[in-house]
Amino acid sequence: MSLTLEPNPQQIKDEKLYRTMGLTDEEFEKATEIIGRLPNYTETGLFSVMWSEHCSYKNSKPVLRKFPTEGEHVLQGPGEGAGIVDIGDGQAVVFKIESHNHPSAIEPYQGAATGVGGIIRDVFSMGARPVAILNSLRFGELETSRVKYLFEEVVAGIAGYGNCIGIPTVGGEIQFDPSYDGNPLVNAMCVGLIDHKDIQKGQAKGVGNTVMYVGAKTGRDGIHGATFASEELSESSEEKRPAVQVGDPFMEKLLLEACLELIHNDALIGIQDMGAAGLTSSSAEMASKSGSGMEMNLDLIPQRETGMTPYEMMLSESQERMLIVVKKGREKEIEDLFAKYGLEAASVGVVTDDKMLRLLHKGEVAAEVPVDALAEDAPVYHKPSAEPQYFRDFQAMEPKTPEVADYNETLVKLLQQPTISSKEWVYDQYDYQVRTNTVVAPGSDAAVIRLRGTNKALAMTTDCNSRYIYLDPKTGGKIAVAEAARNIICSGASPLAITDGLNYGSPENPGVFWQLEESADGISEACLALQSPVIGGNVSLYNETNGTAIYPTPIIGMVGLIEDVAHITTQAAKQAGDLVYVIGDAENEFGGSELQKMTNGGEIFGKSPVIDLTVEKARQDALLAAIQTGIVQSAHDISEGGFAVALVEKLFGTGFGANVSLEGEATAALFAETQSRFIVTVKAENKEAFEAAVKDAKHIGEVTAEQVVSIQVNGEEVVQAPVKKCEDAWKGAIPCLLNSEA
Repeated sequence: MSLTLEPNPQQIKDEKLYRTMGLTDEEFEKATEIIGRLPNYTETGLFSVMWSEHCSYKNSKPVLRKFPTEGEHVLQGPGEGAGIVDIGDGQAVVFKIESHNHPSAIEPYQGAATGVGGIIRDVFSMGARPVAILNSLRFGELETSRVKYLFEEVVAGIAGYGNCIGIPTVGGEIQFDPSYDGNPLVNAMCVGLIDHKDIQKGQAKGVGNTVMYVGAKTGRDGIHGATFASEELSESSEEKRPAVQVGDPFMEKLLLEACLELIHNDALIGIQDMGAAGLTSSSAEMASKSGSGMEMNLDLIPQRETGMTPYEMMLSESQERMLIVVKKGREKEIEDLFAKYGLEAASVGVVTDDKMLRLLHKGEVAAEVPVDALAEDAPVYHKPSAEPQYFRDFQAMEPKTPEVADYNETLVKLLQQPTISSKEWVYDQYDYQVRTNTVVAPGSDAAVIRLRGTNKALAMTTDCNSRYIYLDPKTGGKIAVAEAARNIICSGASPLAITDGLNYGSPENPGVFWQLEESADGISEACLALQSPVIGGNVSLYNETNGTAIYPTPIIGMVGLIEDVAHITTQAAKQAGDLVYVIGDAENEFGGSELQKMTNGGEIFGKSPVIDLTVEKARQDALLAAIQTGIVQSAHDISEGGFAVALVEKLFGTGFGANVSLEGEATAALFAETQSRFIVTVKAENKEAFEAAVKDAKHIGEVTAEQVVSIQVNGEEVVQAPVKKCEDAWKGAIPCLLNSEA
């Protein structure tokens, strides 16, 4: 395709062709006003991708400003490739979460794989070595062939990319619900390590310095991927298959090692991943952040296809590419460094002082647009927000306890619910031991990796119960952060900060925008109360299929620091005779619970559980202090399925049983999902010390050598089940569903 075949500026205006690229009439007018003339085809494309929700956050910026982003340990908050938190001794942890939802709905293997690749580049573009990958996934129920296909292919894509590049996939979480039937969520998180002295930024400073393109060649894959991610899915979405990028983890491994060598070269000025909107976002953002401009000759861009137009080159989202700025005259060193890894490093442009992005092609100016107009001055919208009627209806409901005829049978059925059941089928496909730093593998509350050369370790988790957020977005937002923190605490770590993946329906819907605002308020309150600022993240809106939105799903990715590897704690019971404690009482709260969903044909209603952040913080602090003094054998938070599920989870794989006695209404005592609760085991000789340290803890029984779980409520035995029967049901649920006829 040559430039002569592209519509001219007047045609673009008259035929409203800009609408097909995602620009509104008002936005096209604003772009015209900014550059003082009608934009040509390439320029219209630049505005359309940079002003998409995916790149500009034009609908979500007013909400994102609510988040607390500063803290005593925060070295880099939102605005760069990834956030950075100090962990002492001149070291820092770098992490971020990103979504790849729309591509994964259309082409699940590549959508998930390139989601992993993109988030890894965000981390090593900061100068950090990626040390772990996590994910957070949402699918419809495993009942149709399409959902099973999406689930299997997404998991294969995550495994394929992570395993090939040699970074362990150490943890994550998966929930299944009908609201995700047409629109799965694929959120990938990467954690990296860096020395303070090596921190890099995406900047284009120094007039006359050279802009270099490194990594894979540019093709036509992923063109308009950012715009595709900013619209609802529909029957015609299959036609967008070419917008899904294709990943090459072996190329990325080479690029990663080359870039980590590059950061030690003083010729480097700035580095940025070519992620969403490819060359356009990396060039405009690097120049805008630095108050400079950039001129690129597109004839010099390494291309893997012939006849590519400026529009195609600038909007391609081909993978495994970085844009760097280096000191003038030092280009040969950089070329030699990348050549060592079999990679091309091409000088494609220069830093200018005119704050313009100027693109040359075949001796002509193909585009000339102010960098700030693309990167910083995108329109910002304050969307109408309205409390939905369903929320008022739910709030008016009286608490309702689901009817349970047989507690043993109900416990086994809950363990078979895909959201609760073992995810071993998934994580067995991941290499979580590569690099040999993984101390706590997938399956406990949080994954833990040791920091070589130190006595410290990092705990990491992803979490979000979207059902609570649907019922009550503000309370649900608080719970999402608190539950992530509970996972971190139970591993023996102190929470450092969070990254969030905000997945919602269309912001054009006032009810959806209200969900976004309210849950952001809840997240902010919890971050302040639990001293875990937001250091970056991602917004994914328009997660709707034919007008039906997903449940609001703000994924919380959290990292915590374990000061001494001796403090590392897991959820599994350790020995017979240990005392079992519960921290916190169960209340009659079943709104959004697994029991409510299971007994009501998938429906949820009523009020979500309540949460008191003061109580939450006090219990977390007390438990962590007890863990750090060495008097806790195991710890597990009580979440989906309630107390009974959490108790048997502690026994799986241990060869032990438990005998405990509770008080209160039996169904609530066993299955309510009341917040801020833990089950802890302690050696008998540490009884007094533990009870003095954790005032809210109640001694309820002990770990037994007999592999049976026995639970009495008010003196009456309500659960008596072999642990193996429970474990078989829990382990077999997902494989059984995948093998059943759809």
